[in-house]
Amino acid sequence: QICVVFSEELKCWCRAVIKSIMYCTDDYQTECFLLDYAKYIFVKSKNIRVALEAFMQIPYRAKKCRLYRTKPVTLRIDFYEDT
Repeated sequence: QICVVFSEELKCWCRAVIKSIMYCTDDYQTECFLLDYAKYIFVKSKNIRVALEAFMQIPYRAKKCRLYRTKPVTLRIDFYEDT
């Protein structure tokens, strides 16, 4: 389920998917994946809201992707030559 969370770091409300919930000393901490920023953050439970339908119609800014058929290469540098 997609919800809306407030990111203290970004200072804004973001669409997110809840990954896990942990109980801390005074409150629940929720690990969320921000759909528009493609990053994981921890959010207090009081900063989680249900997403409105109008908010869900905005296209996502981040997209999941894979590096299809990409092969790793090794960069070799000759320190003895000045090139």
